[in-house]
Amino acid sequence: MNVTLIIPAFNEAAVISATIREALEYFGGRRLAVEIIVSADGTDGTREAARALASPGRNIRVIGEPLRRGKGRGVREAAALATGDIVGFTDADNKTPITEFEKIERAFFDGNDVVIGSRGLPQSRIDRAQPLHRRVGSWGFGIFMHACVGLDDIIDTQCGFKFFRGNVARELFAAQQIDGYMFDIEILYLARQRGYPIAQVPVRWRDDGDSRLQLVSGNIRNVRDLLSIRRRHGSAAPAASPLPSAIGDRDLSSTSEPS
Repeated sequence: MNVTLIIPAFNEAAVISATIREALEYFGGRRLAVEIIVSADGTDGTREAARALASPGRNIRVIGEPLRRGKGRGVREAAALATGDIVGFTDADNKTPITEFEKIERAFFDGNDVVIGSRGLPQSRIDRAQPLHRRVGSWGFGIFMHACVGLDDIIDTQCGFKFFRGNVARELFAAQQIDGYMFDIEILYLARQRGYPIAQVPVRWRDDGDSRLQLVSGNIRNVRDLLSIRRRHGSAAPAASPLPSAIGDRDLSSTSEPS
C-alpha cells in the first residue's frame, strides 16, 4: 500500500520539519511507501523548511504561494497531485499523532472508502482540550452545521485527520470547491451523496492553543460556506449506508494510542 500524506500549512515554519520527520520515521518503520505533499502558503519560510528535507530517497513535494489562499484550496491542489492508494491529510502541528494511522488503516480493511479521525467517540483521547469558549462555540457550530447540510451521524466533522481511497480522493476533490475551513464538511457531504462508506475512528488529539483564529470574521465566512454547500451540490446528503460507519465501540487495544 502506498500512502499520500498531505500536510496543509500556513506560516508553520516552527513545526513543519518535525511533522515531516515523524511521518517519515513512522511510515518507514512500518515499511509503507509514503509520498508527502506539503501545501504551504505564507512567507515565514515553511516551504523552504519542507524542501530542505527533500532528498533522492524521500518522496517530498512542496507547493504553495506567499498569499494565504485557504486550507481547502491547498488540500484540493495537493490531492490533484497525489498518487497514493490511500490519500489523506493531517495538521501541520501534529494535533493527531501520525501513529493513529494504524486505526485508519484497519477501517479501510473493513471495506470503507473514507475514514476520518474523531474526537467525539467513547474511545477518543483528548490530551489537551480546547478552551471552554471554543468548546461552546463548537457545540453551537455543530447544531447549525447539521441543520444546514445533514451528516447528523458524523460526530466530529472538523478533526484534521482524514483519509480516502486514492480514486475516491481524486474524484471528491475534483468536485470540491470551498477554499476555507468548511472544505471538510463539503468533502463529507460529497462522499455521502455518492454513497461512499464513511468510518469514524477514535483518535488521540491535543489542542495547540492557536490564537490566530478569527472568531468573528472567520465564523462569518464559515456560515457563508456552509450555506453554499447545498446550493452548489444539490439535494441534502442521504443517510448513512448500511455498512457500519463508526467503530468507536470496537476493541482497539491492539493499536497505538482527538480545526
